[in-house]
Amino acid sequence: MQKSLRSRMRTPATLLAGLALAGCASELTTVAPAANAGYQDLGPAKGSACGALLVIATAYNFIPAGLNSRVERAYGDALQSVPGATSLINVNMQEDWYWFVLGTMRCVTITGEAVK
Repeated sequence: MQKSLRSRMRTPATLLAGLALAGCASELTTVAPAANAGYQDLGPAKGSACGALLVIATAYNFIPAGLNSRVERAYGDALQSVPGATSLINVNMQEDWYWFVLGTMRCVTITGEAVK
């Protein structure tokens, strides 16, 4: 009887774990649009932006503050770092995160070659 109870508990636990992992998946996203043919290279560009997950304890960080738009803001910052730039090619994205008293800070850095 003990074995039967374990096997009955294992199925819902496995299903719940599978659903939780599926909820963390996302599709690939293009950060930079394709450059026009015959573009002019303007040099290296770099930009960064941060967002936070708030509410003290790590397991309870659930209040996003500027978190969802940080990639777009970092890309815009990189474009503005080179006068006349309209797009980036050879784009790299790096994400770093830091702990602080009220939650975690997540920062994105976008680097690439600015073109127009």
